[in-house]
Amino acid sequence: MPFKRLKYYHETEGEVKKLSRLFSLFAISIVSIILLSVVGLVLYYGVTIDLPTVETLKDYRPSIASRVYDDNDELIDEFFLEDRKIVDIKDVPKVVQQAFIASEDSRFYHHKGFDIKSIFRAMFKNIEAGTIVQGGSTITQQVAKMMYLSPEKKYIRKLKEAILAYKIDKYLAKEEILNLYLNQIYLGHGTYGIESASMAYFGKSAKELTLPEAALLAGLPKAPSTYSPFLYFERSKQRQLYVLNRMLEDGYISQEEMQKAADATLEFRQMKEQKKVAAYFVEHVRRYVQEKYGGDVLYKEGLTIYTTLNLAAQKAANDAVEAGLSELEDRQKYERGLVQGALFCMDVKTGAIRAMVGGRDFSKSEFNRATQSRRQPGSAFKPLIYTAAFDKGFNPSSIFVDSPIVIEDPTAEDGLWRPRNFDEKFLGPITMRTALVQSRNVVTVKILQEITPEYAASYAANMGIESPITKTLSMALGSSGVTLQEMVRAYGVLANGGKKVKPYFIKKIVDRTGNVFEENKPEAEQVIDPRIAFMTQYIMRDVVETGTGRRVKSIGRPVAAKTGTTNDYRDAWFIGFTPSLITGVWVGFDQEISLGKAEVGGRAAAPIWLYFMEKVLKGAPVEAFPTPEGITFMRVDANTGQLTTDTGASTIYECFLEGTRPSERSGDLPGQKEDLFR
Repeated sequence: MPFKRLKYYHETEGEVKKLSRLFSLFAISIVSIILLSVVGLVLYYGVTIDLPTVETLKDYRPSIASRVYDDNDELIDEFFLEDRKIVDIKDVPKVVQQAFIASEDSRFYHHKGFDIKSIFRAMFKNIEAGTIVQGGSTITQQVAKMMYLSPEKKYIRKLKEAILAYKIDKYLAKEEILNLYLNQIYLGHGTYGIESASMAYFGKSAKELTLPEAALLAGLPKAPSTYSPFLYFERSKQRQLYVLNRMLEDGYISQEEMQKAADATLEFRQMKEQKKVAAYFVEHVRRYVQEKYGGDVLYKEGLTIYTTLNLAAQKAANDAVEAGLSELEDRQKYERGLVQGALFCMDVKTGAIRAMVGGRDFSKSEFNRATQSRRQPGSAFKPLIYTAAFDKGFNPSSIFVDSPIVIEDPTAEDGLWRPRNFDEKFLGPITMRTALVQSRNVVTVKILQEITPEYAASYAANMGIESPITKTLSMALGSSGVTLQEMVRAYGVLANGGKKVKPYFIKKIVDRTGNVFEENKPEAEQVIDPRIAFMTQYIMRDVVETGTGRRVKSIGRPVAAKTGTTNDYRDAWFIGFTPSLITGVWVGFDQEISLGKAEVGGRAAAPIWLYFMEKVLKGAPVEAFPTPEGITFMRVDANTGQLTTDTGASTIYECFLEGTRPSERSGDLPGQKEDLFR
């Protein structure tokens, strides 16, 4: 083969091999790119498949606290999972925004949601440490994490965070992102968002924050507990100084402003746990709202709950209960805090609950003794029986004989029940007025015999007693358990001209958008003749003037009331009312043991009522009880109940239905032979 041809062959062969290698490398590169793209797409798909859409951020609805207000729109308490109060970014001072940006993300306005420089810096720090010690997260990434992701420290989570942050940055304006961040960030001591934190640390709105205050708060997101000014003040000051230096470096403040802020004295709000003023009432509200609307609505939707409670009255109720129970403990030499008490105050005309004390200390016992505890009312039940008797045709001058009586009782050891009076004495023939004023047990039993337990139980239910009543003659002595709230409601019928009102505690509930969930108005129902109600009420005024309720006479205004004491002094009651306000008090041990000798309703419970009512009625005009149409007054002998023209000390003006007059109708007529077995 000629040399030239051979040379050409070898050169051509070399070129082909070279081209072949180049083609192979090109093919491998293409395949690699394709494979990497596929792997990248698969990885991206795997990372992003479960990522939420960021469009929901336009309709930002964070979990915010529901707030409870009293009758004068004064804040009582809050319900929340996260203590958060929303503030618009437009209302947040620039210095506050700048402090957080300088501290957390100085390039916030320049990156696209994530910052490559910060990410690589954090990566090298983590490699150096051998663990994840630095995140390198931007404000936008923190928003992504807070809104959508878990706090776990894994690189896959960081990747998701960066992707979400990029999407958020494309979808929202920087101002909108900062608004989300400042309302969502946790700042220690249970506070979420700048507004809640500002109120907690400084007792002011975020709108009022100064530079030194803003710098301190901006230093908290990194480690809220570590830099807490309440727990570690020096650390918090060092962190504040760091933020101020960053603001100086970024050109937000001058050297002079920085130094002045660093030297400024910070005035913090005391964050000590305070005893709740209306704990039992608030719990009553919480249970109601949660049962009706659900926990998510209560704790997350920022409800505004307007209640009937009067905060000043509630404070007076707390003080009165504590004072009265402490006096009892001192008398009986009991350990402080053992005796329990309850108070329930209601507006006579509307049923609005003004104050509620369910026990000595809510933190030790959440059991509400005003609404949940059923205890024997003792003689406090008698006015309901007398009212029922008046509706049967009896009147305050009707005569019953206060004398021994024996009643068959299969449950007794000898098959007999012998009701006794508290003083173990018998007064002979007396009027119903005298019997109620002096709380005579035996006469009340005889009255109940006349009208029947079935009728009396039905009558009491009509007046508001919802607890089951044993329909036996022992009802006369208040042997069936009832709640304090029920008793106050039933007495309210006597105070309100025969109208029964429904006790209510919520006026209105409104959600964060202004939508009204419910709005309650007073409900009143005429359940008994106003004249009949007046008869009992008229006698009950004498309970305060001359009877077992004399302890509260010093209040110096018209009051109708009744005491109650159960066997062995286990329960002490006092329920009294003016024309506008009714209050009931119960005192006892939870274990149903004796309060101690002589601890009757007029001694153990009445002082609490007096302490409370004196405060809440101070400065209020003195009201007289109105007399309904159809009532007439006649002069009668207080002892015999008969009409008289005498004007001596033993005569009184008694009330009667028009067209009627003192009657001899009674369980035991004067002169009749006493039947011991009835």
